[in-house]
Parts: sequence; C-alpha cells; structure tokens
Amino acid sequence: MQISYNWLKNYLNIDIEVDKVSEILTDIGLEVGGVEEVQSVKGGLEGLVIGEVLTCERHPNADKLSKTTVNVGGDEILPVVCGAPNVAAGQKVVVATVGAVLYDGDESFTIKKSKIRGEESQGMICAEDEIGLGKSHDGIMVLPADVAVGTPAKEYFKVESDVVFEVDLTPNRVDSASHYGVARDLAAYLKSNGKEANLQLPSIEDFKVDNNDFPVEIVVENEEACPRYCGVTISGVTVQDSPDWLKNKLKLIGLSPINNVVDVTNFVLHELGQPLHAFDGDEIKGNKVVVKTLAEKSKFTTLDEIERELSDKDLMICNAEEGMCIAGVFGGMKSGVKASTTKVFLESAYFNPVFVRKTAKRHTLSTDASFRFERGIDPNITVFALKRAASLIKKVAGGTISSEITDIYPNPIANFEVDVKWKNILRLIGKDLSKETIKTIVTSLEMEILNEDEVGMKLSIPPYRVDVQREIDVIEDILRIYGYNNIEIPEAVHSTLVYSDKPDDHKVKNIIANQLVSQGFSEIMCNSLTKPGFYSNLTKYPENNVVAIFNPLSNDLGGMRQSLVMGGLESIVHNVNRRSADLKLFEFGNCYSLNNPEGEKGSLDKYSEHHSLGVFLTGNMITANWNAQERKVSFADMRAVVNQIILRLNIPEAMLAETDVENDVFIEGVSLATKNKIHLVDFGIVSPELSKIFGLKETVYFAEFNWNNLLKVAGKQTVIYKEIPKYPEVSRDLALLVDKNVTFGQIKEVALKTEKKLLKSVSLFDIYEGEKLGADKKSYAVNFILQDENKTLTDKQIDKIMSNMVKNLEREVNASLR
Repeated sequence: MQISYNWLKNYLNIDIEVDKVSEILTDIGLEVGGVEEVQSVKGGLEGLVIGEVLTCERHPNADKLSKTTVNVGGDEILPVVCGAPNVAAGQKVVVATVGAVLYDGDESFTIKKSKIRGEESQGMICAEDEIGLGKSHDGIMVLPADVAVGTPAKEYFKVESDVVFEVDLTPNRVDSASHYGVARDLAAYLKSNGKEANLQLPSIEDFKVDNNDFPVEIVVENEEACPRYCGVTISGVTVQDSPDWLKNKLKLIGLSPINNVVDVTNFVLHELGQPLHAFDGDEIKGNKVVVKTLAEKSKFTTLDEIERELSDKDLMICNAEEGMCIAGVFGGMKSGVKASTTKVFLESAYFNPVFVRKTAKRHTLSTDASFRFERGIDPNITVFALKRAASLIKKVAGGTISSEITDIYPNPIANFEVDVKWKNILRLIGKDLSKETIKTIVTSLEMEILNEDEVGMKLSIPPYRVDVQREIDVIEDILRIYGYNNIEIPEAVHSTLVYSDKPDDHKVKNIIANQLVSQGFSEIMCNSLTKPGFYSNLTKYPENNVVAIFNPLSNDLGGMRQSLVMGGLESIVHNVNRRSADLKLFEFGNCYSLNNPEGEKGSLDKYSEHHSLGVFLTGNMITANWNAQERKVSFADMRAVVNQIILRLNIPEAMLAETDVENDVFIEGVSLATKNKIHLVDFGIVSPELSKIFGLKETVYFAEFNWNNLLKVAGKQTVIYKEIPKYPEVSRDLALLVDKNVTFGQIKEVALKTEKKLLKSVSLFDIYEGEKLGADKKSYAVNFILQDENKTLTDKQIDKIMSNMVKNLEREVNASLR
C-alpha cells in the first residue's frame, strides 16, 4: 500500500523527518518496506522547458521530418529535427533539452546532440505521451500563446514532488488501509509519547442537498450480505479530466487518473478506506437500485468486457431490470461513468466480508475495493464518506446534489466490549506500565473506557477494529503503540526446573534442529497448501484424502498437504535449478488428512492433523577437493541421520522394530516403530515416479518422522543402566545381490533364524540399483553385529556363522554375494 507523506499531513499536523516516520510506522505494526521520492510525473520533467518554434521547414533528406529552430529562453537558438505532422512556426511547445531524461514505463532514454538524416538536432519537441502527461501521440503538445518562453515545464504543469512509503499491510490491519487510518495510528503513537498530535477528518461542511430532481429508490433484499447501504444522486455533472491537484494525488501513489468522477471515488477510497461506486444515472432503469442476488448461472459483463457466469451467492447491485455491478468487487461495463454521463448515483456501503471474499475468489477478481470489503471496513463511516465524495464531485465536475441521502441500516453493528485486567497487561507485556499510560493509549486508539476499577477496565471498541475483539488483542495494541523496543531486556532470567512426563515440544524441536544444523542441514518452511494432483497415484496418501480448500487461490494451492515430501521436493527443484544440487534440508510442519470423506458434514471427526519432521538428502555428501574424492549421498547417510535423531531423543534400539516401508513415496526404505506398534519414522529412496513429477533426475533420500509419536515415546522413556559387556562385539558386512521383490525384512528374518544367540543386530546401510546388476536385481549392503558376553569370539566361530548365513540367504531368498 502506497502512502503519500504530503497527503498524510492533511489529517495530522506533523513535521517529522521521513526516516523517523518510517521507523515509527514499522514499530507500531505498519511495516515500511520502502521509501521513495516520487513526482506526479515520472522524472519531474527535469530538463524540459517551454519553447517557441521560430522557423519550420521541410527536412531536405526526409519527407516526414521537419527542420525547426526553437527559442527556449537562453542565449542560443536550438536547431531541432521534429517528426510531428502538426509542428509549425509560432507555436509554444514543450522542449526536452540536451541531457533531459524521458521515461517510457520502466525504460528511459537521454536526449543527446545528434544528426538526423544529416541535420543537427539539439533537443526534442514533445508529445504528451512522451513526457507522461497523457496518452495522445497524434502530434506535439501546442500550448497557449501567452506562455512565457523559458518557463520550466515542471512549473507550468505544476509537477508535485513527494515521499511515498510502501507499507506492507498485514491482513488483519484493514483499519489502516487508507491515509487517514495510517494518520490515526501515527497520532496514537505520538500522543502516547507525550507529543501533540491533532488528528482531523476532512471537512464535509459544504455538503448540502440542492434539490430533489433525481430521486432513486433503494431496496436491500439481502440484509445479511449488505448490512448497510447508502446512496445519493448528483445531476448536471460534466465528465472530463480531473484538475491537477486531484490527478497528482493519485499519480503519486501509483494510480492512473480516469475522469473527474471516478477519480474522486478513488481519492476517497485511499483517503478514508471506504470504497465507493459511481453509476451512470441514465443506466438506472426505473430509478430504482436493488441489492440482491441473481439466479444461478446468470450472465453479467464486467468493466473488463468479460462475460461472467454468476453464482446465486454473488451479491449484485441491480436496477429495476438487470444487474449493474458485482457488489464490492467489480463494476459493470454498461453502468459505469462515461464521457456522456450527466447524472450520477453515488453508492457507499458496508458489505458482508464473507460474501465479498467468496465472490472475489470465485471470479478470480481482486480490486482495491474487494481488498478492503473482504477484510471488514468501518460500517460507521459510510455516510461521512458519501458526503465527502459528493462534495468533491460537485467541486470538480459541477452539478447539484439532487436527492436526500438514503441510508438503509436496519441492524446497526455494535461496538465490541472487552474486559481487560491490569495484571494480564503486566504479565504479557513484561513491564509495569502506569494506568495513565495505558488509558492514554487505548483512548488515542478511539477505544472508549466504559468503566474501570482496581481489577481492570471495560472497553468499547469501534467495529472497524475487526482484529481487536479479545483481551489479548487489546494488550497487543497497547504494546504495539507503546513500542516493542521500549520493553527492556531483563538483566537476569528467573526460572524454575519443573519435571514433566512429556517433553516440551518447543524445547525438543530446538534440540533436534540444532543437531541437524550442526550437521550442515538447512531448515525450510514450505506452504501447507499444495496441489492435490501430486497425490493422484499414491496409495499411502490417496488424492481423495486431501483436505480440499474452498475457493482456492489457484489449482496449485487447492488442498492441504498430507506429507512433507511434496514441499521438500519443490524446494530441491528450486535449488537445483539455481545450481545448488548438494542439499541437506529439514522441515517441521503439520500434515492433514480427510480420513472419512463420507463423514457427517461439518464434523471435525473426519479430519486428522499430525506434526511431522521431514529430512531430505540429495547430491554429494562430500564434494571433490584436494584431499578428498567426491562421494554421493547414500542410504547409509540417511540411516545415520535417523539413528542420531532417535538416539538424541533417548529411544533405545532395543525397543524398536524395523520393517520394510509400506509407503509408495519410497521405492526402497525402512519403517521404524516401537515393539508395541507406535510408528516413528519411514525413510528411504524417494520413488523415481514421484521425483519425475517435479523434474528431478538426482536420487533423493527422505525421512518423515511422526513427531507426535516421537514425543510420546521420548516422554515415557526412563534411563536403564546395565553392565557393559567385557568382550568385544564383531561387525561383518555383506553386499547381497537379490531379486527386486525381496525385502530387507525377509533378509533380517533369515539372519535371526540362522543365529539366535550371538547375533545382536542386523541393519541395512545401503541400497543400489543399476544397469550392471540387471533389470530385476538390486543390491543390499547389510551389517551384522555378533557378540558373546562371556568370551571373545574366534575367527573360526565368526566365519562359520557367516558361512551359514550366506547359505541360508542363498536358499531362502535367492541371494548371492556381489
């Protein structure tokens, strides 16, 4: 949102340095993303002057060019070659002198001395579109004869300079989506800091009804969608270009002037935050305005000349026969103000935010009006804004106000009443603010103190503060205006150690996050909205279990994610496409599922939500350098990461059961659960089919932890000590070539049956597939740990066990050594 500093001063008499204003706005929650010096005409017309064409003759070497001499008020007469068909001697014109910079959108070019078809040219005689003063390119601008030669163009055209703040408005702060709204917050801050700040609304004293020559009946059929609707008419208007002051105001904040009537509605929108709409009075058939919905699939052509198919939930502004405007969203092509308009019906309304939001999303329309309506504007400023706009239209377009104001407001929206306790303000802010300071802040924010006592106070909060309806919201507002930076950091932290059976989620997350970061991982945070089509071929996460979003922003954000894998793969693609292919990533996030699509409508029982930790490895684990060879990420690397996380959470290996993963996100992988079947993690190689969807060619290793279950298990664990065996364990590895349908679980089962006493563990640390192995083959690298707690194992014993192991594996799963 663009906020003009000079415009802001119309409502608040301040003289504060620009940088200080920017700092204050950011401190009070209106974050300033940028500050820019701007002009109502880009470049400020620097280097352009008013000149007089002294001579004009045909260019000797070009039929469509003219050779002129121009007096620009200096000692020298300038030769200028001009291609305009209307240039002639005696004209007063705008001349861009050598060194002037002209703009065409974001592009610019500098006027230089040159030769055009052999004739010298030291400037340029300008058309209005070439200097940003209009769109016509039929010929050069010809000015009145009495204009003084040498007058700077910026003075003649009254070019204004200003400073514009780019305010990054959060969705909850629609109350500040206007110049007056920002001024109101700024005034509250200044008052709370003991400075004078007189906030002043623009005057509407000159509003008066001149006659009743153009009465329009207003009927609101859908009061739920339109709680308040106001209108007034103006006759005898002359639609033309706006005066310079109005055009400049709009240009400075990046808006293009249209005509004087429409420009006033845009001006008041950005002044007060109240959207308005002006209708051509001759298009209001039957002199009647009806606010209602139309039949399903009714056709309506909007201002952009697109015919749209309406829903029976779309609120429309209609005349006695047909629709004229999609309420709060977009006007109609026929009913808008045009050059021939002489009568205007001016609308100011409060529309239900839910209706406007759904309609805007349904038709993929986003306008300045819908942005404000769908977030909740001030229902009590509609008549004031209507009077302000009507007065301005009368001022800039002439005419008379030709009806009384009609204000349909059957059920006035009440203020919010909130109880605030002094102790809670102290507890949450962390600083003992005086009661006088607190009361100054809340009253400066236009909150009324209904009563107060030793416990707290009851506040009446205006309805335009849609984000302040609870005690915690009020306290946040107090802190925001007081200033986050004014809360001192304590010199000592006072805390107690309290035992809990369940570990603190935030603390444990930090422990694991710090562990992963120390291993070279980067944390990512992906959108929880995803493309439902990603799940179309998965059985673990079927597409019909995606929690769908009503009125999604796009098809790519149509549902809630069921797994962290999709967002991670998108992040990997983003990095790989930017030549960063060696990646270690992790993410904490919620995942969602529709477990019972046929469940009772409106019931939450059919939805589930769980917290997950996703870990991703791809590319090189070690990059080539002078003392090391390049090494690709392997299954063993992912296994090590998983083991380290489980070990850090104090979950002993003895309580875990390892099986092959039953999750088609993976082509190969392992699933770990407790022996009483609490699932903890799936990890392995992401299936090529899934990688292909994202255009990934590199192998990706992925682990997804069920964080809720991890906390349950970690929270219940007690430390058990036992004597360390006196005799060493022995590790042996086998690289086994097996059929593709053989699982690690089968290998582990054969191994444990072969040696029941001395075999302590069997683990998979690498998986490999390749053309050299054969189309139906894969390789498992398996580790075996042997140990006798009463004596040292001999080579003869170990060799015998391993020999039996190989024989049984060959016989039962058709395995062979590589």
